[in-house]
Amino acid sequence: MTHDYTIRPIEPRDDAAVAAIIRAVMPEFGAGGPGFAIHDPEVDHMHAAYAQPRCSYFVVERDGVVVGAGGVAPLQGGEPDVCELRKMYFLPTARGIGAGTAMMQRCLDAARAHGFRRCYLETLTGMDAAQALYKRSGFTALCSAMGGTGHHGCDRYFIREL
Repeated sequence: MTHDYTIRPIEPRDDAAVAAIIRAVMPEFGAGGPGFAIHDPEVDHMHAAYAQPRCSYFVVERDGVVVGAGGVAPLQGGEPDVCELRKMYFLPTARGIGAGTAMMQRCLDAARAHGFRRCYLETLTGMDAAQALYKRSGFTALCSAMGGTGHHGCDRYFIREL
């Protein structure tokens, strides 16, 4: 498979593009209402939000355009050894080219480097391609949510040992 994209750490100049991706992709899957990450205050300031300790956020760039993003951060209200895979979304032009698998590896590597031992994520029924990626990446389903993300609109939960 040809990798005609790059994955790099987010920069301040990427904030508007990442916010636009989140606001375009989430409603595509019915995740535009209350209880979803689309309403998190950090959406407009992702670089600053992930410049905090034990956080990393990356963008997928294709032909000089940001077409996807994802990151890790400590799980709010969770145990100190658990991080959360957060705000990993891709525009259609970044889907099916291996960018999701590459981004997942980059995020899991960052989580290990930050000293986390487990990675948690929340998603939604209907995000089938994403859930297939999570399962291929070693995540297993949980029966209920962990931590206090405030994303009560999500109905699927996964965890993975690092």
